[in-house]
Amino acid sequence: MNRREFITLLGGAAAAWPIAARAQQDGRVRQIGVLFNASENHPFFAPYWTAFRDALAKLGWVEGGNLHVERRFGDADASLTRTRAAELARLAPDVIFTISGPATRAVQQQTKTIPIVFVGGGGSPPVANIARPEGNTTGFAGANNSIGGKWVELLKEAAPGIERVALVNNPQLLLGGGGSYLPAIEETAQTLRIRTIGVPYRDPFDLVRGIDEFATEPNGGLIIVPPTPTVEGRQTVFRLAAQHRLPTIYQARQFAAEGGLLAYGSVMGDRLRRAASFVDRILRGAKVSDLPIEFPTKFELVVNLKTAKAIGLTLPPSFLARADEVIE
Repeated sequence: MNRREFITLLGGAAAAWPIAARAQQDGRVRQIGVLFNASENHPFFAPYWTAFRDALAKLGWVEGGNLHVERRFGDADASLTRTRAAELARLAPDVIFTISGPATRAVQQQTKTIPIVFVGGGGSPPVANIARPEGNTTGFAGANNSIGGKWVELLKEAAPGIERVALVNNPQLLLGGGGSYLPAIEETAQTLRIRTIGVPYRDPFDLVRGIDEFATEPNGGLIIVPPTPTVEGRQTVFRLAAQHRLPTIYQARQFAAEGGLLAYGSVMGDRLRRAASFVDRILRGAKVSDLPIEFPTKFELVVNLKTAKAIGLTLPPSFLARADEVIE
C-alpha cells in the first residue's frame, strides 16, 4: 500500500467513526440539567424524555457515557419549581433543558449565563428577539397563540349545541405561557357567539367547585388552558366532565389517551427531537444567539370515541374523518 492509499484509507475510517466517538474525543463528560414544571409521573414526561434522550443519543450524546444528566421536577408548584431551578443553576451544567413556560422562567431567574433550551411555554417565547435570541435562552415555542381559537372552533364543531365555554386555568401558571392563548380564545368565541367563563383553580377542590357551578346551566363545554392540571387534577376534570356531560378539549394527545374527549396541539415528540439538536450544537460550542426560536410545524387532532359515547355525544362523521387518531 503506498502513502496516498494509506492516507485515503485513514481519512475514510475517520469519516466512518461513530458520531458518539467523535463527541467524546476531548474526553470530557458534558452535563445537562433538565427541569420539568410537573411531576415525574406526569403522562408527558416519560414519552417526552424518551424522545429527547434518543435524539441526543443519535447525535452522539449518551447518558452515562459522555453525558451526565441532572433531572428536577416542580410538581406543578411554582415555589418548588423555583427551588429546583436554583439547584440546577448551582450545579452549573453546560446547558439546561426546560419543559414548560414556568420551568423556563424559573431558570431564567436563576442564571443569565448558562444556556437554556426550552420547549413549550405557550405561544409567546420568553425572549424579546425571536430571530436572534438575546441573553441565554432559545428553544421551541408551544404553538402560535392562534391555536387558542382553534380549540374553540373544534369544540363547537364536535358539539354544535355549545353556547358556553369554561376556561379552566391555574392563575399561578398563566404567566408561564398559558395566558398568551386567551385573546385568540376570546376572539373566536365572540365570532361563534359563545360565552366564555373563567374557571380558575389552585387545587382539585377549586376544580370541583368551579366546574360544578359552571355545569348548573346547559350547553356548556370546557377548554383546559395550559399548563394542564396535575395528575389528581386531571382525574378530577375527567370525572366531572363525564358526570356533567361536558365536551372538553385539551392541548396534547396524552390527555385524550387518558380519558379526555378531544386534544389538539403540536406533535411534541417532533419538537423534542429538534430541541435535542439545539442542545447538541450548544455542547459543541454554538452560541444561543445563533439559534433562532422555532415554532411547531406538525399538529394533531385526537378524539376519544369512548369518552364521546360516555357523555352521550355523537360526533359528526366529517369531524371524525379529520382526526389524526381516534381512540376507541
